[in-house]
Amino acid sequence: MSIVAIVGRPNVGKSTLFNRLIQRREAIVDAVSGVTRDRNYGKGNWNGKDFSLIDTGGYAVGSDDIFEEEIRKQVVLAIDEADMIVFVVDVEEGITPMDNTVANMLRKEKKPVFLVVNKVDNSMRQTDATEFYALGLGEYFTISSVNGSGTGELLDAITELIPKPEEEVEVDELPRFAVVGRPNAGKSSLINALIDEERYIVTDIAGTTRDSIDTYYNRFGFEFNLVDTAGIRKKGKVKEDLEFYSVMRAVRAIEHADVVLLVVDATRGFESQDQNIFWLAEKNKKGIVILVNKWDLMEKETNTVRDIEKQIKEEIASFPDVPILFISALTKQRIFKAVETAMAVYANLKRQVNTKQLNDIMLPIISNNPPPATKGKYVKIKFCTQLPTQTPQFAFFANLPQYVKEPYRRFVENQLRKYFDFTGVPLSVHFRKK
Repeated sequence: MSIVAIVGRPNVGKSTLFNRLIQRREAIVDAVSGVTRDRNYGKGNWNGKDFSLIDTGGYAVGSDDIFEEEIRKQVVLAIDEADMIVFVVDVEEGITPMDNTVANMLRKEKKPVFLVVNKVDNSMRQTDATEFYALGLGEYFTISSVNGSGTGELLDAITELIPKPEEEVEVDELPRFAVVGRPNAGKSSLINALIDEERYIVTDIAGTTRDSIDTYYNRFGFEFNLVDTAGIRKKGKVKEDLEFYSVMRAVRAIEHADVVLLVVDATRGFESQDQNIFWLAEKNKKGIVILVNKWDLMEKETNTVRDIEKQIKEEIASFPDVPILFISALTKQRIFKAVETAMAVYANLKRQVNTKQLNDIMLPIISNNPPPATKGKYVKIKFCTQLPTQTPQFAFFANLPQYVKEPYRRFVENQLRKYFDFTGVPLSVHFRKK
């Protein structure tokens, strides 16, 4: 999946544009915010093509402000990581020295750059925008990120460069497990613990995503590809903000994985970045296993495991059906259990429920607990089936699907989880016209 980075100096409307682009198709678009310095990560869809969108901080130079210096580093990293770049400028202020600095950087990039002149909401400003030809980036797009004018043309141009999704072919591909998490949570240590004992069965295979490597794993009857998101880039590339870098790598790894192994540092707890990576995996409909690492360093009491599990489940309350294991990559405590659990979650991800069995179980439950009446009208659900999708999705056919609200959808999802094993897997429940 292509990554599109939005860059520019402060206060030109980058975040407003980001929100506008990811909210255009609300049903299939999600965002994760607050990763590092309030950076935003979103997933968008336009013309049937998916892409990841990254909102960076304002690029500033010549400032003694440490905060601005960190943002500058993140912008450089985002440009390096992205497939396409959206450079936002402000028609009200015209070309500034900072705009020239960013333009000089982008002219050196061998990547598509879309120059976007923001705040163009009348014909006079359309004329004012012509001065931005002086940046030497060619044609530009005039938009108003506040009201959305012009953003359709921008999205058309972006998606035109995104390859069409390949037709899905039934092949016996190995499961792909991505190891993700904060810097120094123990991701590489976990992979080393898994593969070091019998290196003769390990082969490095060039991954489908840029700069990633799949490690083939075949032990104890389990066979899969392990994707490490730590230490993949050359060291010279990894001198910027490691927090930001780790999520940039996680974005790609998560999108191309089947199951995500989220490694959490037990000594630091389930922090905001862990939560952001978790929700990124959930929104991408991936299987998830949470591994609380460095368990050997923790001072334990009778209820330590229970308390930590409770705290994590409170943070992920809308999707609590996720395995949580307490491991130590250093002492290899429970690392085999982690592999076993990941394989079980993968099996759940690919689970297909027989239509007759599904109806025999779910229809009586729905009949006894029907959706509440709306405007005096009653919703009747007569049939349900699992859709032929890569991840578990269910369709319930009703006479008035528009009246089924979110609380009832969650009730149906909980019943599906109760009677069918979908532990660790996000479910999608749709109500359709019968």
